Amino acid sequence: MKKDTTKPAMEHNMDMHMEMNREVPMSHAFSLNLPMNRNGSGTGWLPDASPMYGYMLHSKNWMYMIHGSIFPGYTNQDLTSKGSRGDQKFSVPNWFMLMAQRKVGEKGLFHYNIMLSLDRLTEGGNGYPLLFQSGESWKNVPLVDRQHPHDLFSELSVSYSYAFSKKIDAFVYVGYPGEPALGSVAFMHRPSSLPNPDAPISHHWNDGTHITFGVATIGVRFDKFKLEGSSFTGREPDEDRYNFDKARFDSWSGRLSFNPSDNWSLQVSHGFTKSPEALHPDEDVKRTTASAIYSLPLNNDNWLNATALWGLNKTAGHDGENALLLEGAMGLHKVTLYTRYEWVQKSNEELNLPEVTYGKDALFPVNAFTAGLNYDLLQFAKTRLAVGGHLTFYDADNKLNNLYGKNPLSLQLFLRIYPGLMKMDMQ
Repeated sequence: MKKDTTKPAMEHNMDMHMEMNREVPMSHAFSLNLPMNRNGSGTGWLPDASPMYGYMLHSKNWMYMIHGSIFPGYTNQDLTSKGSRGDQKFSVPNWFMLMAQRKVGEKGLFHYNIMLSLDRLTEGGNGYPLLFQSGESWKNVPLVDRQHPHDLFSELSVSYSYAFSKKIDAFVYVGYPGEPALGSVAFMHRPSSLPNPDAPISHHWNDGTHITFGVATIGVRFDKFKLEGSSFTGREPDEDRYNFDKARFDSWSGRLSFNPSDNWSLQVSHGFTKSPEALHPDEDVKRTTASAIYSLPLNNDNWLNATALWGLNKTAGHDGENALLLEGAMGLHKVTLYTRYEWVQKSNEELNLPEVTYGKDALFPVNAFTAGLNYDLLQFAKTRLAVGGHLTFYDADNKLNNLYGKNPLSLQLFLRIYPGLMKMDMQ
């Protein structure tokens, strides 16, 4: 009789994972039974087929991964000089991350993350120019048309997970700072966003809580599903990017994630954020998000990565403000093509506009379309150097033409310094 070699899908996937990762034995941060490719930001999930860029190190009991990006470059946010709100600057957005973990017994896993950013040194206190961006402040003035710098300590977190079986895990995650279970994987960790140095202008509709001073999350995974809840500090980081803000634990969130296959990661989440903006201390925000992330490996170490997400911010007494983002990146040998489309409803408050002139509770739809590319110039010691650039075309409410001009156009030219692709052994 012929021997039956059929295996359940989960066991087959795990065998494939072990085979693929002979040179990359690190498991997922919150499960011994999932591949590390699923690691996103905070406790968020990516597809199992996601590419990984980093440096792997080992000791007797520990496994480490280091990754990050540096983008020295020049931006002109009003290339055709149509408005009064555009600016230009040489800047160096950057971030660096160390992930480390070790087994605790046969079923436990201890993990910690350290994420740093030198934005405050390279971007100054008011960040880099970015039309229609909003969120946080500098010298008690709202930051508008600029992306704020990130804190030096962007994540210091620890976690412990326990595997009850191959299909069931539970974990606890604590960060100061850290990221609650709210929104998709943060933009700098999404494969579809990696080649783009700019933060999305919908950042504070989806992943604006990715640096939160005080986070505690518990979660459970059952097969392809994960349910998690967080208590966290609602107030966004203050203007001192080197300090540790007060932990308040006055906000909450919940998230349901589902990875139906190796190529997809889906999530829906909802949260209550207490007084996020220091300049509007009496304003609380209820945020709802949904996202889908897709990764498809191609021949010769190339990938197709895409993300679709929606976010809704709702404050008491005001209409909800929506945001939609679609982005993609495709690697073709040394060239990476990328694009991003956003539609965001920006309010008077977001754009720092007087109600007397623009009307109370006015919402201004903003469309932004970006197209760009990276070209890898060289690779040295597992580090890549690429040159890149993109154009962003804006289409906003006509009422804003006196400030921004009609259909402003922005330009980015930059270098990209980042780790090489972590190879998989497919034999």
